[in-house]
Amino acid sequence: MSYGDAMNARVRGEERRAEIIGAALEVIAERGYRGASLSAVAERVGLTQQGLLHHFPTKDALLVAVLQERDRWDAVPDPRWRTDLLVSLVEYNAMRPAIVQTFSALLGESVTEGHPARAYFTERYAGVRASMTAVLRAEYGERLPNGLTPERTAPLLVAVMDGLQYQWLLDPESIDMPGAFRDFLHLLGEPVD
Repeated sequence: MSYGDAMNARVRGEERRAEIIGAALEVIAERGYRGASLSAVAERVGLTQQGLLHHFPTKDALLVAVLQERDRWDAVPDPRWRTDLLVSLVEYNAMRPAIVQTFSALLGESVTEGHPARAYFTERYAGVRASMTAVLRAEYGERLPNGLTPERTAPLLVAVMDGLQYQWLLDPESIDMPGAFRDFLHLLGEPVD
């Protein structure tokens, strides 16, 4: 096999993996991780289950790839962010219901013992809380206008963001996710626009 043929095969393999990950996101959003099957994902991309296993040897390996892909798409807040940028993140999420639904379904399932995404979400939330603490400290110092420390406020901020996503997914016509998040920031001491 020539170098060009090898490169073409590699590119086709990467494209197929991306197609499988996209299909897995859809199936998980529709059925949850436990209800999603490799055969359903394979069918969606026109493969046999054996063909899919060539790219992802286990359902858990596919789940990890889905989560890693989602993290590549999403910016996880870091200490250089400001709270007004968090509103932009909430607005961005409001434009992507399928991704938010997949994330929420996996998050909900991951609280059960033995779920393959439990460690991922545990580590992710520890990192997100630490980042939010740093964002709040950079903006407010050691105390927010409401008297709470950044450490005490960060879990509340994350809970509001995720809780609003669940409410919005259930009733998008009734929940203005970005507006409600701005209201929460007002409670922290941010001016209202």
